[in-house]
Parts: sequence; C-alpha cells; structure tokens
Amino acid sequence: MAPTRTNAGDPDRTLALLWRDPEAVPRRGPRQSLSLDRVVEAAVVLADREGLSALSMRKVADALGVSTMTTYTYVPGKAELLDLMLDAAYRGMPMPALAGLPWRGRLTSVADGNRAFHRAHPWAAAVSTHRPSLGPGQMAKYEYELHAFDGLGLSDLDRDSALSHLLAFVRQHALAEQEAGEATLSSSQTDEQWWAVNAPLLGRVLDPDVFPLAVRVGAAVGAAHGSAWDADRAWEFGLARTLDGFAGLVGT
Repeated sequence: MAPTRTNAGDPDRTLALLWRDPEAVPRRGPRQSLSLDRVVEAAVVLADREGLSALSMRKVADALGVSTMTTYTYVPGKAELLDLMLDAAYRGMPMPALAGLPWRGRLTSVADGNRAFHRAHPWAAAVSTHRPSLGPGQMAKYEYELHAFDGLGLSDLDRDSALSHLLAFVRQHALAEQEAGEATLSSSQTDEQWWAVNAPLLGRVLDPDVFPLAVRVGAAVGAAHGSAWDADRAWEFGLARTLDGFAGLVGT
C-alpha cells in the first residue's frame, strides 16, 4: 500500500536524503548513470500518470531499467520516497514575482500556482502533510508564499494561519475537481450526459411544490453549467470569498 502522509518513515534518514547529505546519498550505484534524483523523478512521473496507489519500488525500478534492490540502495522505502517526491514536485513550482502586486493579486497568484500544481500532480492532494518533511523544496515554497502577506500587519502566527487557510481551500478544491473527473471516467459519461439521461426520472419524482427552492436553483445551475458543479465557477467563487475573509482580517 502506498503511504498517504509525509514523514511516515525514518525522519532522520528522510531529512538527510531531502537535503542530500553526502553521508546518506550514494555517490554511484550499480549503474553509473543512476542517481537519487533520477529515482525520485521516475517515481513522480509514475504517480502523475497512474496515481499514488500504483507507486511501488518495483515499478520505479522497471521504469529505470534496474532491479528493485537497486532502488533500495538510494531510497530505503516508499515512505521516504513519498517525501522526496513531494519535495521534488515543490521544487518544480514556478514562483512568479509578487512585489508590486496588490495583496489580493499576490494571494491569487499563490492560489493559482497551487491549483496548477495539483493539476500537474493529482496525487499530491491526497497526501497529508500534517507532519511536514521540511525539505528544501517545501521550505522554499513556504518562504515564498509567506511573502504574499507582506505589508498586511499580520502577526507571524496569523500570517501562517492565513496561508494554511488559503492552501486548505486550494487542496479541497483540487480533491473535488479530481472526484468530478473520476466520475466522468468511471461512468463514461460527462456530467451533462449523465443529467440528460436522468432528467426524465427527476422530472417525475421532484415535485416543485414540495421542493420549490431546490428545483428552481438546481434548474438554474444545470442550465448554466450542464452539471450540478462546475470547477471553474466553484474556484472563482470560493477564492473570492476566501479573499473577502482576509479583507476583514487586514482591515482593507
């Protein structure tokens, strides 16, 4: 079973690998061209393509054309590998300049960047980071995103809480978007097709005299989106309300 949280392995070994401590990282393996970075990169590509449930040391080894035991000379197990994967994915995130933007623009840029991150690496949203691995990629991301709150007069604790709140919104939206995509794949129908197929039955069982508001609002949403939920509409509405909440906190 693939790990579902960071720091589930040996924390000392994980930190040493994350920061590329020379004592923890083999200088060369059975194949001279193989490296820790290549092992992690292959694992990220595998998870991006097949999901975290498909992650295994054997599949990573197959992708690299080596034996499974060879990968273990670089990474002690899947738990440590997950920390390395997530940190490598963080290091690949663009960090556009925030200076000069109004605070809403800065926070929108951070949110949009994390939404793009979760679309590129869907598996990451399912990983609990309650106990962070504190690798260089994560620390650079944290440092960058904290600066989005510069000049707002927040205490250090409030700055951290505000960032955590923003990223929690992004993560939950990413999970909802993935669930919608999985429903389409598993049913072989788009949401619009699914609603069209079920419309006759719903028309018979949903009495507008009993559910007047639900029927009216549901019909309006369906007409607008062809579905009960639209990812882009939910994103725009939810992000705007999140920023509105911050406006009360910073007094603007």
